[in-house]
Amino acid sequence: MRQWILAVLAAVLPAAAMAQDSRLQRMDTIDAGRKWEAVGRLDVNGEGFCTGALIAPDLVLTAAHCLYDSQTKARIDPGTIEFLAGWRNGRASAYRSVRQAVEHPSYIYDGALSTDRVRNDIALLQLQRPIRNTTVTPFETDERPRKGASIGVVSYAHDRSEAPSLQEVCAVMARQQGVLVMSCDVDFGSSGAPVFSFEGGIPRIVSVISAKAEVSGERVSLGSALAEELTLLQAQLTGVNTGGRLPPGVGRVKVGEGRSSSGAKFISQ
Repeated sequence: MRQWILAVLAAVLPAAAMAQDSRLQRMDTIDAGRKWEAVGRLDVNGEGFCTGALIAPDLVLTAAHCLYDSQTKARIDPGTIEFLAGWRNGRASAYRSVRQAVEHPSYIYDGALSTDRVRNDIALLQLQRPIRNTTVTPFETDERPRKGASIGVVSYAHDRSEAPSLQEVCAVMARQQGVLVMSCDVDFGSSGAPVFSFEGGIPRIVSVISAKAEVSGERVSLGSALAEELTLLQAQLTGVNTGGRLPPGVGRVKVGEGRSSSGAKFISQ
């Protein structure tokens, strides 16, 4: 909900992928949402919300732009953010306020629209207290999926803010400069939503929803990089001074690497 990008991406061939996508399933009941209680709504500063997911009992993964006021562009006090795990129809499995938050050190919230901004749009929130509820199990993470891979998304949105929705099948259409272009159905409020792979039957988070876009008039979503960047964010939370550098053995995608023929052009906010 906080900040979105309208993009026109040429030559990505979305039609085949979208034709096989599953529909959104609203998870109104406990049984429907049982596996997804670690996805929650992030109420931000009493003014809006994003989506986030537990990756440890006290760590929530979300989008970095959720930490900023879209009007003033000032960073929001993390203490005004609340994580509502498994929020559904007025109740949550756990309620936690946020103690501190860190974002990717290369992320800049300045109103500029760029691939860099989407690629680095991740943040970790440390909760005031770990969630030890046995029904709320943190998700594992994994490396970014390849082009053509089947993925899924669990998210809240402005028109489905009272219960999460699952899209169990959507697709990676392209990887451009570290950004995933996906056929997944997202909307305002889905910022920070976890993107899952299901290899081996186990849901693992492989990206975070950053933006919605258009491809030849069709709506798609854009996801940030994740795997190696999480190591850097976790080091920031534990007070390890990396000087903005990734720890030894961890790489970073540079501008221009991984460029595909999709030709992303950001044209509006």
